[in-house]
Amino acid sequence: MKLVICAGPATTGKTSVLRHATRKLIQLGHRPAFLKIDVQYAEEDEQFAAEFDIPTRKVYSGELCPDHCNVMVLGDALQWARKTNRDILLVETAGLCLRCSPYVDGGLGVIVLESTSGMNLPLKVGPMLSLADVAVVTKIDRVSQAEREVFRARIHDVAPSVRIREVNALYGIGIDPLVDQILATPDATDHMLLRGNPPVGTCTICVGKKDVGWQSHFGVVRPLENQVFYRGE
Repeated sequence: MKLVICAGPATTGKTSVLRHATRKLIQLGHRPAFLKIDVQYAEEDEQFAAEFDIPTRKVYSGELCPDHCNVMVLGDALQWARKTNRDILLVETAGLCLRCSPYVDGGLGVIVLESTSGMNLPLKVGPMLSLADVAVVTKIDRVSQAEREVFRARIHDVAPSVRIREVNALYGIGIDPLVDQILATPDATDHMLLRGNPPVGTCTICVGKKDVGWQSHFGVVRPLENQVFYRGE
């Protein structure tokens, strides 16, 4: 079974991209399943089940960031998809933690970015882009050709080897190359590892300490005058 993990900032069109990909995969005779990971509200699983009649699940990360939740539940999700006789598992994660990578070795990592978000967006999303295999750029009809070229260049500044797919997510124009790449992905294995290094540690705010000011905390702290920080890959 193939594994696809799709991440990206909110409103970029992740669900629309996966809807068009799912429709195409079913037309080609494949049997996808869909898992949605979000913080506190999602209905995409119900939409996919109603539109495509495929197995769907959703998980609320709650007190975890969505990327951490993805790591926790992915093993169970793969077993669930196999039990339902699926050959592709599509995972859509909110991907809100810009320190972490939601992708795993052995699966296809897809980030969805909207070209209207500003030319510097690719420089701001961290490992969610730098460790992805494919960058899907949406809303390309809303910007000029020059802006599209600058946006592509910014993506390659961060991730030189990533494959860029420009897609009209409203109508599914340009979705075929992404589907081809999904089908070319090797099958997932039973033992997978998170792609890239997790953050170096947690701070006392992460475990519930509310005091303001770095002097009240220990572990990973940051005063105003020190902007040296861990960048991972």
